[in-house]
Amino acid sequence: MKILVVASLLLLMGTCSNKRHSEKVSDLKESISFDNKSNVETYLNTITEAELKEHLYEIASDKYAGRMSGEDGHNEICNYLRAHYDSLGIKAPNKYSNYFQTVPKSYLPEELNQSQNVIAFIEGEVFPDEYLIVSAHSDHMGVIDGKVYNGADDNGSGTSALLEIAEAFKIAEKNGAKPKRSIVFLHVTAEEHGLYGSRYYIDNPAFPLEKTVANLNTDMIGRIDKRHADNPDYVYLIGSDRISTELDFIVRKANDEFTHLELDYKYNAYNDSNRYYSRSDHYNFALQDIPVIFFFNGEHEDYHKATDTVDKIHFESLRKRTQLIFATAWYVANAENAPTKEVL
Repeated sequence: MKILVVASLLLLMGTCSNKRHSEKVSDLKESISFDNKSNVETYLNTITEAELKEHLYEIASDKYAGRMSGEDGHNEICNYLRAHYDSLGIKAPNKYSNYFQTVPKSYLPEELNQSQNVIAFIEGEVFPDEYLIVSAHSDHMGVIDGKVYNGADDNGSGTSALLEIAEAFKIAEKNGAKPKRSIVFLHVTAEEHGLYGSRYYIDNPAFPLEKTVANLNTDMIGRIDKRHADNPDYVYLIGSDRISTELDFIVRKANDEFTHLELDYKYNAYNDSNRYYSRSDHYNFALQDIPVIFFFNGEHEDYHKATDTVDKIHFESLRKRTQLIFATAWYVANAENAPTKEVL
């Protein structure tokens, strides 16, 4: 009899616990909404294929010699990025007033010269001391055996996306829709050699890490992989639910409202043999317990080859993915509360 009573109590407790968990998940999902959807759409639609194409044809051109960190071609790309932010009136942080965060040669692998991250930001109106970081690495593999590795997808696509996202937020600011939180646009160097640029930023942050609410990282978002050959309207999400369930729900809501892509979590699995979660710059933020999302299109036959050229970019997919990142960033930057560091 006692055994039956104890078993019944345990079952009841489990049922109540499950109910509380399901209610918590439901309540969290219902709490996420875009208050002014038309406003978001207005600025989201300033992100165009034409402007993405203009940036990407420049970034992935032969004249930058594959953008090897520390070499002239990458230095010139960093000048291009800096000039873009300066022309838009998007300011540099006080700590790095010329937009460049120098990464010394002593910090980098022996074969690399001194390089730099590029940092710009739009100050928040309500919570200026809270920071959303949107990132992309600007480097690639240089020239190998006389062939220029242009890295159009890796990561000219993410670099171009970041420039367009920044411009969309600046247009919104000029029209009186300033973000509540500060938004940092971070282009990191030496990703191809082991995430050194983002690690240097973590060691020498322009803004306090304890006040950094999330990192949205974009690395390779301009191509279609074999898994989605019949459906280009997709993006892989990696890490979005590892630190904050709420951040994952936010990107899902943004997608439901604006972009309607297939959100593929295949590479988010803990047992993913590719280990993508630890292979791009968001990982250094995740190690600091900062909620992250890695936006990715998957590998393709031109990955880390000289054939990763701009003529193979799927610009419609690049636009839609960029718009999804923008919409996600808009919510995080404008919500009353930062994403909670809790996994449900």
